[in-house]
Amino acid sequence: MAHFQTFPQQQFLQFNMAKKHNKSGISEETKNDAMKIAKGTQKPGQTKEQTRLIAQGIEKGIAEYKKREKQKARERDKQRKQELKAKEKAAEEEVIEEPNKGSSSLLPWILLTASWIGFIAYIIFQKVS
Repeated sequence: MAHFQTFPQQQFLQFNMAKKHNKSGISEETKNDAMKIAKGTQKPGQTKEQTRLIAQGIEKGIAEYKKREKQKARERDKQRKQELKAKEKAAEEEVIEEPNKGSSSLLPWILLTASWIGFIAYIIFQKVS
């Protein structure tokens, strides 16, 4: 019976160890890949412990590589967002400036036309009276 009493404790410890190991950020897929690589490069006479240690080193290397790639991706994304904001701001400034240019070139022509119409109307009303 003593054996059955320790079994749940062992199960609990294994569960907690698995939880702690998962907090390290290394996925099961990475662990499996690392073990495959370690077994693929295993030398004759190499112990299982040595292979396991090599697999752990490979896991750490893969995790470090993934971490660097995520950081690079974040930096690229940040740069892309900054470029988009700059383009939007430049486009917005162009849109604001264009109506001013268009209305400033139209205004003299409108005033000239109105003055000529007014001048012609004045002459016509002078002849009628």
